[in-house]
Amino acid sequence: MKICLVISTLQSGGAERVATTLANHWVQKGWCVTVVTFASVGGDFYTLGQGVRRVSLNCIGESAGPVAGLKNNLMRVFAVRRALMAEMPDVALGFMPSMNVICGLACLGTGICAVGSEHTHPPMVPLAQPWRSLRRLIYPRLAAVSALTESSAAWVRENTGAKHVPIMPNPIPYPLPDGEPTVHPNTVLENLGGDRTLLAVGRLAHLKGFDRLLDAFARLRERYPEWRMVILGEGPLRGELSEQSRRLELDGHVAMPGAVGNIGAWYNAADVYVMTSQFEGFGNTLAEALSYGVPSVAVDCETGPREILRQEVDGLLVAQDNPQALVDGLGRLMGDPELRARCARRATEVRQRFAVERIAGQWEALFAELLESAKREENG
Repeated sequence: MKICLVISTLQSGGAERVATTLANHWVQKGWCVTVVTFASVGGDFYTLGQGVRRVSLNCIGESAGPVAGLKNNLMRVFAVRRALMAEMPDVALGFMPSMNVICGLACLGTGICAVGSEHTHPPMVPLAQPWRSLRRLIYPRLAAVSALTESSAAWVRENTGAKHVPIMPNPIPYPLPDGEPTVHPNTVLENLGGDRTLLAVGRLAHLKGFDRLLDAFARLRERYPEWRMVILGEGPLRGELSEQSRRLELDGHVAMPGAVGNIGAWYNAADVYVMTSQFEGFGNTLAEALSYGVPSVAVDCETGPREILRQEVDGLLVAQDNPQALVDGLGRLMGDPELRARCARRATEVRQRFAVERIAGQWEALFAELLESAKREENG
């Protein structure tokens, strides 16, 4: 099989991790794999394995206005088309809506099977009007558009005209590969009080709900003085969250060391994982934490955590927009070693549920089906 993965960047993010994981898996199987990005290699957070061909178009950036945006995106379509025509893969797989559209446009008339993939719950990340119109035009012409959950798949079917919308959960590799930057847990934890660690991971942005996590931890700290908290990630709310932590008198109990590449070491150092997002497409970090045997608390988003975390089996789901429920859920796990141990024993079952081989196999079966269907149509 010859395949091209088309994605804007390989910077830190869920879709980027999935693209890297699939590319590395397929090249190990002997496939011819190319990853096409708008961004340069210098901005990569994830590492492609030996044998994966990388094409950097170096055409990422903001446009000065609508006219410039139209011109730049047309240039990107033609750049992707040239890259695909040079490779002539059996399948071109786009990641995220705008790249799905660009990939679909680039493949028109080439004979290349174009497939799109959604990596959020689409109504929670609305597109600008021009992209909505283009999505409605191009998605019906794609051979398939995957979604992470049944709720997201239903939305895609009803709102985009896509004809074939298979559900493809994200693959979760275990153990996670190490990358840069390396930040050893002990160098951070030794500066905090306590000997039990509550861990959260994500972009420091409003949608991740770290403000309400800080509020909840502040309410629990005196009751559970042996606990400290680490939030890994970077983003625009660093200043606000740091100020909130100081205001809540959490200095010496909470650390935010930034994004790390050795995330597996941090899961190994954690006693409980917590996800407080307002919404998730899937929830990669939750699944990753469970794969390391970390009992978890997650806010019950419309999609994502409920497809991953099994209530009272490997952790606790708590109601959205309910501060007391979050405090109660965290308090239960933080205060009950037996519950933590019981959940930890079952948590690692996620390794089989979302194993790379299993999810990649679902993609492989889809590609075979689509190519066989195209062949039948060609032969009349």
